[in-house]
Amino acid sequence: MWERFSYYGMRALLILFMTETAARGGLGFGAQTAGAIYGLYTAGSYLCSLPGGWLADRVLGQRASVFWGGVLISLGNLLLAVPGRLELFYLGLVVVALGTGMLKPNASCLVGELYKGEPGSRRDSAFSIYYMGINLGAFIAPFIAGTIGETRGYRWGFFTAGIAMIVGLVQYRATGHWLGDAGLHPQVGSERERRRSRRLFIAGVVLLGAVVVATSSGAVHLDVLELAKLAGVLMGALAVVVFGAVLGSRGLSAADKKRVVVIAVFFASSAIFWAGYEQAGSSLNLFARDHTDRSFLGSWFASGQHPVTWYQSFQAVFILVLAPAFAWLWLALGRRRRDPSAPAKFGWGLLQLGASYLVMMVAARLVFASGHRVLPGWLVTTYLLQTTGELCLSPIGLSNVTKLAPERFVGQMMGTWFLGTAIGDLAAGLIGGEVAAGSLTEMSVQFLHMALVGGGAGVLMLLLARPLRAWMGGAT
Repeated sequence: MWERFSYYGMRALLILFMTETAARGGLGFGAQTAGAIYGLYTAGSYLCSLPGGWLADRVLGQRASVFWGGVLISLGNLLLAVPGRLELFYLGLVVVALGTGMLKPNASCLVGELYKGEPGSRRDSAFSIYYMGINLGAFIAPFIAGTIGETRGYRWGFFTAGIAMIVGLVQYRATGHWLGDAGLHPQVGSERERRRSRRLFIAGVVLLGAVVVATSSGAVHLDVLELAKLAGVLMGALAVVVFGAVLGSRGLSAADKKRVVVIAVFFASSAIFWAGYEQAGSSLNLFARDHTDRSFLGSWFASGQHPVTWYQSFQAVFILVLAPAFAWLWLALGRRRRDPSAPAKFGWGLLQLGASYLVMMVAARLVFASGHRVLPGWLVTTYLLQTTGELCLSPIGLSNVTKLAPERFVGQMMGTWFLGTAIGDLAAGLIGGEVAAGSLTEMSVQFLHMALVGGGAGVLMLLLARPLRAWMGGAT
């Protein structure tokens, strides 16, 4: 909960802070540059899940990785709160991304450890409850960190996010005994393998430090848009390499390899879904600022409009309301042997994503036709459809990766699952920057394209549901 408070509190403010003028406490970036940085940051947060999973499997164990990830997140947010050189802003984003990569996949793996040997529907239900818990933080954050950031100064909002993570670390230490032995030790058996893993970890830290120093000192100059596009190509290649390496590993049975292929299909579907969903923090956030009537409770604020960041809470509040219903639904259907397969749930999730962008296409056309802001109901409906789609896809994906992955690759496969989210997040930033920089007509066309991509992917997953379920074998 506290990690998500920190993440979503900062994320709600990030693109607003970057696109605001320097005179009003922002950085004064253009929409495309801000979108690319937003995409790189959110993608980096999930991309770091891959080394974060490896680090837990090979060196620290999941329990310690979660703790030290929280330490880095706290430090990164506090760096963002320090006014001064632009390099501190970039360094803060890097540190938060590293910490998120250590914490997020390993927290999910810990939940999986607690439900070993349980029926599939019960595990799916457990992950839905876990999802509800972390979204409590996502719901609160925009109202607290977001409001503080928009009314008192963006850096105070970042400071609030950092303090929240420190509170989370204290709670984690105080209640860790409830986890029993789950995640206490790395998966690597021999001392020789541990030493080799530690050397690789140290070499990686040194290399990362050298890159950060070179970039911060100005020794390396990179165009942000080109960097974002290059990062997308490299992440796609990395995904191919990781899945290829796992499939080529000795000792995996034919059934294990089929399950890894199913994870790869889920990975691609996840990337498409998050490319649309994560626009909540980019194009949809800017649509709320520029084209949505925010006069409700506006008299409480000097601007006459309530904070933009409040809309970032809708997805979380819908999860808080609907996650128990979905958890009950999967259990009820499971008892009747009518629980939809994971591929079918993915298909329905993608279809709902597509429908959400049809709503936004109509909203953009209404703004263009009338010349006035639209009511908040358009954004609220969009977020509702995206959230019901998320509940069909994301907790189910988390649950199934822990079920399908070969035991010695669980951490790495969970990291790879978040790599799919990283690719989607990067695309969300790049697309969001283009949407915000274009005219309303161009915006409506972009929203239509996203509707067609999401809906088409959903139809394809429904068509593939039966053969994919067969390849999942006993892990369905």
